[in-house]
Amino acid sequence: MKLTIKYGLFAHTGAAPELWPIRARVSYGGQRVDLRLGYSIEPEKWDALNQRALPNIRTKNGQTAGDINRALLDCETKVNAIFERYKLLEGREPSPAELREAFNESIGRAKPKPEEKPAAPFLRAFSEFVASMGEQNSWQDPTYTKFNALKKHLLKYDPNISFENLSREYIQGFVASMQKEGLRNTTISKNLGFLRWFLRWAYYAGYNPTTVHETYKPRLKGTDGNSKEVIYLEWEELMKLYNFEFPEKYASLPFVRDVFCFCCFTGLRYSDVAKLQRVDVKENYIEVVTKKTVDGLRIELNKYSRAILKKYENIGFPGGLALPVISNVKMNEHLKLMGKLAGLDAPQRIVFFVGNIRHEEVLPKYALLTTHCGRRTFVVNALRLEIPAEVVMKWTGHSTFRSMAPYVKIVDRLKESEMEKFNTFAPEEKKPGK
Repeated sequence: MKLTIKYGLFAHTGAAPELWPIRARVSYGGQRVDLRLGYSIEPEKWDALNQRALPNIRTKNGQTAGDINRALLDCETKVNAIFERYKLLEGREPSPAELREAFNESIGRAKPKPEEKPAAPFLRAFSEFVASMGEQNSWQDPTYTKFNALKKHLLKYDPNISFENLSREYIQGFVASMQKEGLRNTTISKNLGFLRWFLRWAYYAGYNPTTVHETYKPRLKGTDGNSKEVIYLEWEELMKLYNFEFPEKYASLPFVRDVFCFCCFTGLRYSDVAKLQRVDVKENYIEVVTKKTVDGLRIELNKYSRAILKKYENIGFPGGLALPVISNVKMNEHLKLMGKLAGLDAPQRIVFFVGNIRHEEVLPKYALLTTHCGRRTFVVNALRLEIPAEVVMKWTGHSTFRSMAPYVKIVDRLKESEMEKFNTFAPEEKKPGK
């Protein structure tokens, strides 16, 4: 594939029409993509032949020739890195939309979000809450998505929702409406938790005159965590995956496997392995500041995690990343195919409630694999190796023993099943005279 990048100017009308924005035109495979670099220049200060700013100039808005020409070189580096990443991980070229999105992300240009102009005070307060708490707590995209989903459920239940209508009966009706949609009790419970958070904030902000969020907390079956199945890989399954040879046509799966196994051997969340850089890797450990809790962690390397890092130490990834990480959504999709090919098909029983009705599903383990299973695998296997929970928590950043309880229960059950082997053990008795 032939990839070319040409720079030019295009006119526009605006506050400073004499400044023309600089455009990078990327051509490849019969496609053409125009990228905006964020730099503008007067036409008479632009060298069209060499596609660079003339030496020793300064534009009307204060940008120097050095600033502009360095940005052009940086653009070439970023575009080439994007193509290398897609070739390595996906075995293909990026689409024009993917190229534009990846480039904008690389230069810190946020994707524009449509402006919302809610008419009702409740919705205005909700938008203010999301903006305020999002900035204060450094929310990531998944958290914004969850609150957007809550807003949709509220408006579906009552398009004219207001603080004045809030009551015990009103919230119970909201719960019933979500049950009619077929939402699981665990999902409903999370939505109610988010709603209480907002109503508590609105109460102290002077928007919400009621305290119903403190006095009414419906009990929903299956939300105490006892019926939740923790999906993780047994050590034998992990070793099978770690050493599995994928067919050549699945060229991207070894990279997905390596990143997932790295989480299994370090306890990192997807959000943290996705931003792990080479500078975070020391001789015998890695240092990370977690994205979710902003905790500083030092995680010692074992022979497996060290081998995975060494495998990619001479490959350049965008932003100085240490591993070939793709998006969480795509990685979760690939994990299921990866697990199926590797034979991770042990049956898993999933129990959940919709209202008062108990449901059960039995699925192969590969169908339930997500990036977070790597972290769970690390915790369970570390505890099975009798590493003290206090040490495991230092690696994972868990702040309370309560958060470790589901994993401890798993290990306790495994210990019981191992002890049961004594009851079925029947050694061959010696025959008389021997």
